[in-house]
Amino acid sequence: MENLVQLVRDPIVALIVACEIGLWVLLGLGLVTRYLLRLRTPSTLLLAAIPLLDVVLVVTVTLDLLRGAEPRSVHGLAALYLGSSVAFGPSIVRWADVRFAHRFAGGPPPVKPAKGTPERVAALWREWNRVVVAAAIASVVLGGLILFVATPEQSGLLSWWIGRAWAVVGIWLVAGPLWESGSRATTAGRG
Repeated sequence: MENLVQLVRDPIVALIVACEIGLWVLLGLGLVTRYLLRLRTPSTLLLAAIPLLDVVLVVTVTLDLLRGAEPRSVHGLAALYLGSSVAFGPSIVRWADVRFAHRFAGGPPPVKPAKGTPERVAALWREWNRVVVAAAIASVVLGGLILFVATPEQSGLLSWWIGRAWAVVGIWLVAGPLWESGSRATTAGRG
């Protein structure tokens, strides 16, 4: 429990949590403004502000390390969060927009591809591509921190996070599109 309290008190952890909460608050406000208040321009501005949260996170992590903070797992986690936010952010906004429009503005219902269909496999490949983009962004951010900010003693932990990002890519590949493609091939073979 004491470790959890220390983790929550960490300013980088607090910022990651604040960025995640901020994403959902800006998304909710943007959709309410667009569909319930019917104010298109303010809605667009609110939704466009979401990436600014990522900029704040990168600048804060960089400044933290420049001030001499010892690299910790939370710095690597911040880079992974940033990559995920950039890669998945637009699709999260589209996902929420479709559902909100359906619920509050008479839009069409969301379509979810059925398991085992080519559409489902294609959707899983698109999702995996986003994971690759997230890992690439996290790797570039971590690489930049290693090259330009961290001391040689600090770079080891940051490098470790690059490997973890790409391990997630591999696991996602096997558990996502390859698994679905294999299941689909097995089902087609039985039919």
